Amino acid sequence: MRVVATASLLIVLYATAGVAERNLIPTLENQPDVCPDQPPEPQWMQGIDVRESHKRLLIQQIYRAQSMQRIVEAQSCECPTRYPSWDAAEGDFVEHFAASDYWDIVEATSEYRRQANELRREAMPICEAAGNW
Repeated sequence: MRVVATASLLIVLYATAGVAERNLIPTLENQPDVCPDQPPEPQWMQGIDVRESHKRLLIQQIYRAQSMQRIVEAQSCECPTRYPSWDAAEGDFVEHFAASDYWDIVEATSEYRRQANELRREAMPICEAAGNW
């Protein structure tokens, strides 16, 4: 009787572990929790060479800082305000950093990250109230 009970328990635990493991498999879909119509990064950024990835990171931080700034200025977190096209961030990068060396880009990335994090404190409550955080 004990052997049957132990075997049954092991079967149940193994089946449960298998189901739990299957639930942890990541999907390739990257659907955002808020504002599902967010514009994707420009194609050239997604295919950027690894040796140039610091440029992609800078543009992402420019976009993030600009987003937080727009939210604070407009006192609104509508999806088009929070997630506009990437044109302004790309333009800022091209105008100010396209010819910069690695360390200048790293420094600028840090500055934009700091700026975005400061603005985030003001933007977050606005977005939470709109259900877009």
